[in-house]
Amino acid sequence: MRVLLLSDIHSNLEALDACLAAAPAYDVVFNLGDIVGYGASPNEVIERSRRLGKFFVRGNHDKAVCGLVDIADFNPVAALASQWTHDQLTSDNLEWLRSLPQGPVQIEGLTDVQFVHGSPVNEDEYVVTVGDAVEPLMAAPAVVTFFGHTHLQGSFMLNGDHINSLHPAYRTVGQIESSEFPLKKNLPYLVNPGSVGQPRDGDWRAGFALYDSDTRIVEFYRVPYNLKSAQDRILAADLPQRLATRLAAGR
Repeated sequence: MRVLLLSDIHSNLEALDACLAAAPAYDVVFNLGDIVGYGASPNEVIERSRRLGKFFVRGNHDKAVCGLVDIADFNPVAALASQWTHDQLTSDNLEWLRSLPQGPVQIEGLTDVQFVHGSPVNEDEYVVTVGDAVEPLMAAPAVVTFFGHTHLQGSFMLNGDHINSLHPAYRTVGQIESSEFPLKKNLPYLVNPGSVGQPRDGDWRAGFALYDSDTRIVEFYRVPYNLKSAQDRILAADLPQRLATRLAAGR
């Protein structure tokens, strides 16, 4: 099975469209959450995501926008964007967002794979460092866990007493690129496909991944998109300017 992995789109329609245009052939799409928040195209991104398939987990911004968590815990910019998004959404899209499942979630036929937003221990937990990865890797019943939330493309692997981390190396900053990462058998992995709509690793290009369960290869992708259009939408919506400028920095 070839699984297209999308995460942290954050209402960035331009980035999502570029990823879909660049994606290789796939069988199913799994969306790892934070479909909305920050960007200025929440209804369009939700509708596009719903047409792509039925496999989702909810993200913390998805929960905040539909009132399942208090936005008081968000920073002021994120909270403002969350309230703006709530006010923009159609009632149907708001109800759909509210119905998204909590991870971990599995797909029939992929018995050794699970999907979460933050981590298998806590859906809102950030797994950024090797230290963060210890408990999720030790606790996960599945061999491979795909996660999002951090906006950082890469993986962690538990090999005996050691945890190795990997982040794909790319040669450019403005072209479509991919990087293959074969998974070793019977070793636990945490794999983050990266953020479609708001990368935070210094590379402004949209990130996603494809997992082939037959070959056990994860292929990471980075894709340029119409950055100015995404920024212009944010500014036209009178959202904080910071949400537009950070897209160019990949931060």
